[in-house]
Amino acid sequence: MKIYKFGGTSVGKPERMKSIAQLIDGEDNKVVVLSALSGVTNALVRICEASQQKSPKTAAEEIDALKKHHLNFIEELYNNPESLKKAFEYIDKQFALVSTLSLSEKFGDKEEKIILAQGELLSTFIFYTYLEEIGLSAALISALDFMKINAQEEPVLKYIEHNLMEALGRNPGKKLYITQGYICRNAIGDIDNLKRGGSDYTASLLGAALRAEEIQIWTDIDGMHNNDPRFVEGTFSIAELSFDEAAELAYFGAKILHPATIHPAKQYNIPVKLLNTMKPEARGTTICNSNDSHGSIKSIAAKDGIIAIKIKSSRMLMAYGFLRRVFEVFEKYKTPIDMITTSEVAVSLTIDNLIHLDEIVMELQDFGTVEVDKDMSIVCVVGDFVSEKQDMSFKVFDALKKIPIRMISFGGSRHNISLLISTPYKKEALNLLNERLF
Repeated sequence: MKIYKFGGTSVGKPERMKSIAQLIDGEDNKVVVLSALSGVTNALVRICEASQQKSPKTAAEEIDALKKHHLNFIEELYNNPESLKKAFEYIDKQFALVSTLSLSEKFGDKEEKIILAQGELLSTFIFYTYLEEIGLSAALISALDFMKINAQEEPVLKYIEHNLMEALGRNPGKKLYITQGYICRNAIGDIDNLKRGGSDYTASLLGAALRAEEIQIWTDIDGMHNNDPRFVEGTFSIAELSFDEAAELAYFGAKILHPATIHPAKQYNIPVKLLNTMKPEARGTTICNSNDSHGSIKSIAAKDGIIAIKIKSSRMLMAYGFLRRVFEVFEKYKTPIDMITTSEVAVSLTIDNLIHLDEIVMELQDFGTVEVDKDMSIVCVVGDFVSEKQDMSFKVFDALKKIPIRMISFGGSRHNISLLISTPYKKEALNLLNERLF
C-alpha cells in the first residue's frame, strides 16, 4: 500500500485535478489524501471570523463567493451532465449547512470546526465523482470515520488503525481509496482538525496505520530545497534527508512539510517522498533512515514570529530547581519553547505563540527581571554536525559575522545549529549562509 497526498495547489485547478487522476492510475494499492482546493480554507476561516463578529452580511457574501468558485470548478472539470448534477447537489447541500451554522446565535468552536471541515469534504467528493466519470474504480472513505485525536489533541493511532481497516474492508475489491486530509474527530466525537497543514500529518498517520510501503507528499515544488527559494536565488532540491534532518527543517520553517509528519513515518521506517505535481518527472526528496550526510550541511530554514524572553535573577546562581519553576509557567499556559540558553544568572528562551505572553511575563517577574524581544526569527542550519568536522560551525558563524545574533543553540542536536536574529536581518542572513555554505 502507498499513500499519496495532494495539497491545495495540486488540486487548485480542474486541469491539475485531471493530472492527479493520471498520476494515481496504476495497479498498486493506494490511499489518496486530498486537501481543500487552493484558497478555500482561508475563505472558510473568513466566514467563521464574520460569524464570530456577528456580521451576517459579510459571512453571506463570503459563502456565496466560495460556492460560486466550486460551481465554476465543476463546470470546467466534468463532461458528463450526470457528474455535474451529482456534484452540484452535494455542493448545494454542504453550503446550505455552512449558511445555517454561520447564522447560529450560539456560534462557537463546534460550529467553526464543522465549517472548516467542508473544504476537504468538497474537494474529495468532486475528485471522486471525476474518477467515476472517467471510469477509474475507487472508493470514497470519510476521514471522520477513522481519524481521531485525544483530549491533548494527539492522534490515537490504535483507533486510527482499527477503524481505517474497517473502512477499507467495507469496500472489497478496491485498490484506490480517496479520503480527506486535515479533518478528524476529537475525544468527545465532535468534528475537529489537525491544524493548518494537517493533510501531511494525515498522510503520515495513515501510512503508519497501514505500515505502508511509502508516503508521497505532492506539492508545487520539487522537493525540499537547500534554502528558502522565496528569499534566495539559485536554490536546489535535496535528493535525500534523514528523518531527523527533515524534522528539524520542517519545524524551523521549511513550508513544504508539516512539522508533525515525520514522527509516524520514522516510527515504522516508512520512506517519505516529496514530489512536484507540476513536474512529476523531477526526482524530489526522499526522507528515510539512511543518512549520507557524513559531516555535510544539507539545508537552511527560517522561522518567523518568534518572541525572545530573558529572565535575569541572582537566585539562579548555584540554585537547583530554578529552571523547573520557569518551565512550569510555560507548561501552565501550554506554550512550547523553541530555543533556550543559560548563564550563571540568566536564562533566555524563545516561543512562537503570543496568546498568553502577558500572563507568562507577569508570572516570570516573580523570579527576576524579564525582558521581551518581538519580531525575531530563528535561522536553522541543518546537516550532520559531527564533532570531528571542526570547520562546520566556523563556516556558519563566519558567514554571519556582520549579523547581530541574539541567541545561539548548538549541541542539543547533531543535526542543527539554530541562531536567533531580528527578522529584518533574515533575508540577508539566508543569502550570506547560502554563499558561504553552498
